[in-house]
Amino acid sequence: MSSAVDPITRSVVEHRLSSIVTEMGEAMLRTSYSQILNSSRDFSIAITDTQGRLVAQADHIPVHVGALPWATKAVEERFRDVAPGDVILMNDPYHGGSHLPDLTAFVPVFDGETRLFWAVVRAHQSDIGGSTYGGYNPGATEIWQEGLRIPPIRLHEAGRPRDDLVDLLALNTRNGRDFRGDLAAMVGAAHLGERRLGRLFAEFGGATVMDAVASIFDAAEQRTRAIVAEWEDGVFEGEAFLDDDGHGRQDLRIHARVTKRGSDITIDLSDSDEQSTSFVNSSHANMQSACMMAFAFLIDPDIPKNAGSFRPVTVVAREGTIVWAEPGRPVTMCTSHPSNEIVEAIVKALSQSCPARAMAGWGRRFRIALQGEDPRTGRSFIWHMFHARPGGGASVAGDGWSSIGEWHTVGGLKFGSVEFAEARFPLHFRRHEFDPDSGGDGRHRGGLGVALDLVVETAEPALANTAGDGARHGACGMLGGHDGRPHAYRLLSAGQPPRTLRTKEVGIAVRPGDVFEVRSGGGGGWGPPSERSAAARARDVAEDLVAAQGGA
Repeated sequence: MSSAVDPITRSVVEHRLSSIVTEMGEAMLRTSYSQILNSSRDFSIAITDTQGRLVAQADHIPVHVGALPWATKAVEERFRDVAPGDVILMNDPYHGGSHLPDLTAFVPVFDGETRLFWAVVRAHQSDIGGSTYGGYNPGATEIWQEGLRIPPIRLHEAGRPRDDLVDLLALNTRNGRDFRGDLAAMVGAAHLGERRLGRLFAEFGGATVMDAVASIFDAAEQRTRAIVAEWEDGVFEGEAFLDDDGHGRQDLRIHARVTKRGSDITIDLSDSDEQSTSFVNSSHANMQSACMMAFAFLIDPDIPKNAGSFRPVTVVAREGTIVWAEPGRPVTMCTSHPSNEIVEAIVKALSQSCPARAMAGWGRRFRIALQGEDPRTGRSFIWHMFHARPGGGASVAGDGWSSIGEWHTVGGLKFGSVEFAEARFPLHFRRHEFDPDSGGDGRHRGGLGVALDLVVETAEPALANTAGDGARHGACGMLGGHDGRPHAYRLLSAGQPPRTLRTKEVGIAVRPGDVFEVRSGGGGGWGPPSERSAAARARDVAEDLVAAQGGA
């Protein structure tokens, strides 16, 4: 471990860095325009260094942050002449991004003449152009059908905004007002990080801060390796399946071969299925992020998740597979799927090495985007369904959390206020409550999904699209636990038979008064159901978490 700084200084710097990214996140939350950011919090904050190493992150969306080192490297390769006041923007999956809706803003942070860090904000946009509203196109067969691609560009130059570029970007989205407001919030939050880091340099000196960061990395690595060394050595395999790709292929397989030797982990995804023609492919950065995310879930929660804690992990993959698509392939679904399935396959494999640390599967993402006109204002709207979150997986520690979300967000993505959504959009939440029996049975029960009946109160017909997975495969049980119940979504329209919604559809006609009947899946159970205590089962029945006959 580095001894260039004393432990107290290292601790102070570490906590200051953590407080900086937390404050950046609060600024982003309070200044962003769109519901997807200021209510559902689909953004992430980080600090990286000029080598692309993750220095600190806030507790937001894990799948975002794990990809940021690759985005930083792409920015570093593109720009060698970065100056104070510059802002770099990018989203392209083939330039270090994950998927097109996630814009990433980078503000360089200098100590005098020396550039040391980047203050980084990644935020999911409510629309990014392309042939469908809302950023997801289940019909896409190439990335150009998914939206606006932005390689690393200089959005601000030496403190001066490039208004021509902002105009160009906003013009290519369907909601230019929200896009401009959210972009300004991103840049503002990144500049806040720049200012706070400047104060840190002024107080300790840039050299001391960098020495402290090196020591923070070493300490995180040391703690992580001590944990991994206790796991059983061997070569372990796990697999998970996507329902389908929306283009005719079903049960797409993600395969993980994980080798554990001493304190080193090698994750090999090379045997995963070939890439798809649809948007369920993963970009390289997203695949790397999913691997680190799975590993992070298995180590102690209080270990800082930074470049040091990920040093024990090596990832092997093959380009042209669903986990690492060739340039030009569509990838917009990748942050949800196959990210969830990559995590599932890795955790299943390592459950044979560290069973007490392997949690059961969390629910999968199944979103609805709705476009229409609000009769109260006459203005068009795009609404993303972040409600009816699925259940979380159980673990050795106890039952899974209900309506917490998916494995790739682990609670970082919020379902937001029902009242806020009804006030802002022509929607009525007639029912939104836990759905009994949706969680997988086990020694510890999976968290419950949600029963949602959502009434569309537009005056004119609207359009919907879906993007997700988990209607065939529920969240996986672990170590003898049962799988959670899969999703079941229907559209109810007066005078028409119920219409089952597929997980990957475009152009769904929605009439005024139609009802989305959503039954989101539950989390997986942990351990054999025969080991669940009688007291726990009685409590499940008393609290209406399962039916009186018990079990999921």
